[in-house]
Amino acid sequence: MKNFVLIGAAGYIAPRHMKSIKETGNNLIAAYDPYDGVGIMDSYFPQAHFFTEFERFDRHVEKLKRADIKIDYVSICSPNYLHDSHIRYGLRIGADVICEKPLVLNPWNVDALVELENEYSNQVHTILQLRHHEAILALKEKIENGPKDKIYNIDLTYITSRGNWYYTSWKGDEAKSGGIATNIGVHFFDMLQWIFGPMKGFTVTAKTQDTNAGTLTFQRAKVKWYLSINAKNLPQPAKEKGLPTFRTLAIEDEEIEFSKGFTDLHTISYKEILEGNGYGLADAKNAIEIVSQIRDKNI
Repeated sequence: MKNFVLIGAAGYIAPRHMKSIKETGNNLIAAYDPYDGVGIMDSYFPQAHFFTEFERFDRHVEKLKRADIKIDYVSICSPNYLHDSHIRYGLRIGADVICEKPLVLNPWNVDALVELENEYSNQVHTILQLRHHEAILALKEKIENGPKDKIYNIDLTYITSRGNWYYTSWKGDEAKSGGIATNIGVHFFDMLQWIFGPMKGFTVTAKTQDTNAGTLTFQRAKVKWYLSINAKNLPQPAKEKGLPTFRTLAIEDEEIEFSKGFTDLHTISYKEILEGNGYGLADAKNAIEIVSQIRDKNI
């Protein structure tokens, strides 16, 4: 049984990490979040210590260390712009780190973390859940076994409705979230470069606070992509059904269905990490470079 601490316990994605820690037979011993609405912890680790001030959380971690209670992993679900700092903290206390996507906001942050990994002899792991999705794994196998010189035409659309709260929160601040392409698109871009090879070029055709769109050219694919959090941009059939989210990936006009099966992917990710097969800094860097370039592109 490994000991975990969790930074960012009140966020949307934190319950998936709690569930993953529980389902892999491990223990959450402490958690931190400045917001105290963390009743979800009762469903997984009611005995875990909880702190709303980082200084008290840090003091507790130090007390555990002096009592020879090893913290094996720090799981990070904090806002995107804090990931880099919290990863550094995890390495400094002698733990391995499991961090939500995006791992960091900029590729040079990855380079600095590689140096810290070597300095502290611990590892940073990231959640690239689509790499574990059955439909995506089947697609990767199909492409690898298909014609080696074929360039595929792909359409990617992801619309996930968000209310006015989004623009007031850190997610609506590009400096903190990285913007739409980073916040909701990075795992799609990671999946595409994982299957179709490195990015060769890109364009950005739309760039607003709630919508990004453009094209990506990979070694073996040309992708037209559209990302939005504005419910007005949902296709009419989705609106008529009252669906808040529309997700489609079409390759050569053949739709790849991967809307289902997301809820268990974090547990699979944790199992792979604990078995030594997780994804690390080098795996995350390509997609971070893509979204960083999109963010910096003026149109």
